[in-house]
Amino acid sequence: MNRASSTTTPPAAVATPGHQTLSTYIQARFDDFSRSQKDVAQYIVDHLDEVAFQTAEELARRANTSSSTVVRFSQALGFEGYPELQHSAREEYRRRHAIAPNGDPAVAPLFSLDQTEYETALAADHLNVEETARKLRRVDVDAAIELIATTPKLLVAGTDQMAFFASYLRHLLMLLDLRAETVASPSQESLGRLSRIDDQTLVIALSAGRSHPLITRAMKLARHRRAKTIAITDATLSDVAKLAKVRLYYSSNSPAYVRSHAALLALVQALAYGVYARDAEGHAEKIKAYRLK
Repeated sequence: MNRASSTTTPPAAVATPGHQTLSTYIQARFDDFSRSQKDVAQYIVDHLDEVAFQTAEELARRANTSSSTVVRFSQALGFEGYPELQHSAREEYRRRHAIAPNGDPAVAPLFSLDQTEYETALAADHLNVEETARKLRRVDVDAAIELIATTPKLLVAGTDQMAFFASYLRHLLMLLDLRAETVASPSQESLGRLSRIDDQTLVIALSAGRSHPLITRAMKLARHRRAKTIAITDATLSDVAKLAKVRLYYSSNSPAYVRSHAALLALVQALAYGVYARDAEGHAEKIKAYRLK
């Protein structure tokens, strides 16, 4: 969509001295919006720092609506299109980070506002790790660590892109002498591992977006056989999350053509470290030997 020409008068929402900020303007107009537009409005107000760098498609996905709704919402505010709304968001973002609430200089943003694609992807990873850390509940993380450390048999399930992280988690746990197996495909070997699930097993399911049928099957079988379950997923409404006893969610937003896995990797490593920390002295020699290799 083309940006407004230089002769176009900016609407009141544009964050310039003497005018309302974008957030304030949206809040003042909130009751005028349609139901779907209100979803967009609420997301922008709550996540301005992210909106400053998101595409219209990404904003639509996060607000559970369509990109056309985002464009119509921008026009309802008086902008020509979404790029102009995003420019206003960036102006407000710049002023927010120029001065902290106590009057001191705020922490500088990770990159300048005219980010390259490379910097935009790195900034998204940075935000994903921060958002994941803020939203994870300590009680859920502690419960997951307790289950991993105390359950006799561990089965880590993840297909496609999640297969790597399932294998990596298994590797980290094996370093602590914890017995772990993986299910990464519907092979005869993997199906055999599923058949051995019992009440002494912990099934850890990793999924991104719509869960693979094999992973859903593993969780259903685990529930039927009274096995313990943990779901690590980026979709709060996924079948895997609904079937799990303990649920850990991570953020995977990315401007790139694939999901971001930075927060997932950090979460997997943090869980393994949590297990290690339960008996750091007991694990110290094993880990020291590994580091010397």
